[in-house]
Amino acid sequence: ENHALVSTLDFFPPMVEDPYLYGQIAATNALSDIYAMNGTPKTALNIVCFPDNEDLNILGKIIEGGNSKLVEAECALAGGHSIRDDSIKYGLSVTGLVNPKDVKKNNGTQCGDVLILTKPLGVGLTLNALRMNDCSKEMQERVFKSMTTLNKYACDVLKKYDVHALTDVTGFGLLVHLNEMLDEKNSAVIYKDSIPYFDDCQKYVEEFYLSGAAQTNRNSVEGKISFDCDFFTEEILFDPQTSGGLLASVSKADLEMLEKDFKENNLELYVVGEVIEKNEYNVYVRGRKI
Repeated sequence: ENHALVSTLDFFPPMVEDPYLYGQIAATNALSDIYAMNGTPKTALNIVCFPDNEDLNILGKIIEGGNSKLVEAECALAGGHSIRDDSIKYGLSVTGLVNPKDVKKNNGTQCGDVLILTKPLGVGLTLNALRMNDCSKEMQERVFKSMTTLNKYACDVLKKYDVHALTDVTGFGLLVHLNEMLDEKNSAVIYKDSIPYFDDCQKYVEEFYLSGAAQTNRNSVEGKISFDCDFFTEEILFDPQTSGGLLASVSKADLEMLEKDFKENNLELYVVGEVIEKNEYNVYVRGRKI
């Protein structure tokens, strides 16, 4: 069987204080790009920027955290590169294999498809609240669990179904990724009452723990989205995700079995919208038609 190589590189500064957790999040995030193409990660290289005056035990914990996720993904660590820098940054270059016939593109939506999401939104807002010391322990645990859950498990289930377009939701937020998926060929409706998000996000928006990245996301699709919803819903749809879930455009005929399959595997699955014929706007955020 022929397989193609797919590679990805992701690294960023710490967004949490615990170095082991930071390593886990960075690795989960880097591996995600391979799963978003329906690939299987095989090898990884660590990429580290580290200051001379920092405690090397911190670096050890970061790499340990990252490696724990590589082990879970059955992906071999083949080495790495380290750079002296004035601040810490960590990530991985991951190479995987995918059958060229089974590559999932991020733009193949079909009219009538259902849009599904595999993790809640609100990572960016929660991390901002954490920086402001206004994030409960329960919320932290819930969000960190989501950020360190490999998209491998959702990808394994999706392999069995008619997936027309697939991507992972990252720093560009759900709406920018969805806009790219539609590729000016179709439009989509996002059901404003079906969007999953972490519990306290509404409070975070009220406190204006908003990020510049969310505003950049909003600007990038200006004039392409029609909103019939409140400001909070807009913000959650533009919120930048670190190690977010998969967004898939799937055949409506598969939905019932897909939901059952996800449930049996104890995986989260949210039906957030549908693909419709090309219309004036690329995406309509509104209530579900009864």
